[in-house]
Amino acid sequence: MLRDIARDDPQVGAIAQIVTHVAPDILFLQGVDFDHNLTGAQALRDALTDAGTRYEHVFALPPNAGLRSGLDLNGDGRLNGFADNQGYGRFYGDGAMVLLSRWPVHHAGVQDFSGLLWRDLDGAQLPIENGAPFPSKQAQAAQRLSSVGHWIVPVMLPDGRQLNLMMFAAGPPVFDGPEDRNGLRNADEIRLWQVVLDGGLGLPPAPPFVVLGNANLDPTRGEGRRAAIVNLLSDPRLQDPHARMGPTVDWSDPTPGDLRVDYVLPSADITVPDAGVVWPRDPAKADALLMYDGIAASRHRMVWADLEF
Repeated sequence: MLRDIARDDPQVGAIAQIVTHVAPDILFLQGVDFDHNLTGAQALRDALTDAGTRYEHVFALPPNAGLRSGLDLNGDGRLNGFADNQGYGRFYGDGAMVLLSRWPVHHAGVQDFSGLLWRDLDGAQLPIENGAPFPSKQAQAAQRLSSVGHWIVPVMLPDGRQLNLMMFAAGPPVFDGPEDRNGLRNADEIRLWQVVLDGGLGLPPAPPFVVLGNANLDPTRGEGRRAAIVNLLSDPRLQDPHARMGPTVDWSDPTPGDLRVDYVLPSADITVPDAGVVWPRDPAKADALLMYDGIAASRHRMVWADLEF
């Protein structure tokens, strides 16, 4: 990724174009490679600066993406495959997460649930095949829940108050077998936030807070255990300002098509005067806003919300 940014990759230009158009104060990105010194994330930040949008603060934690387990976690009988990592990845840090913010992060208040074992989540639904743990007891004893990460990151607002960002990127609920390992894991990755809000993993975050990220699950269409995202969207502690705004990702080739899988869910106490998904339907506007030298920024579209305190 760092190499591509240095070479002015067209995708980076497309991302910068959209970010500059929306100009959010807080920007959470998934699919951004992680390295120990955040060199790649800072290079991406610098590219956004060159396009006209400056973020003083860059934050990321070590992910599960590409983290070696030494075990057969997907049950294919082989070791050291990409899917045998704690989270899928061709290398450590492949396709991780990063927060860019105009406002400072309160580092002492950060909570990282990425190391939580799947089996240790209250009410965890672990895969079973032929009456036995899938793929093995040893695998389930080591398998982390988060495909990439689950973070609570407090950001200090200009008026001195704290906004708790509950950020994640869940794995896809497909690419498995009849045991539904990935579907079960995706559902529990989403449900983790309700366990957190219930106080099941320590003191829950105080409002105002926002749950945001890629759940990889649509509430009405596509594969997966849709009840997980339906339950989160209907949680009275949250609000869904994008409920009637349609899809957020273009998976039309191949199927399943356009789905809603990306979410920004403010706590119920926050006033949300406006919200949207950056997905112009006019082809001429799409060419101008979502394309750069013929390369799309992402199949996922930016989901945004204005918050008032």
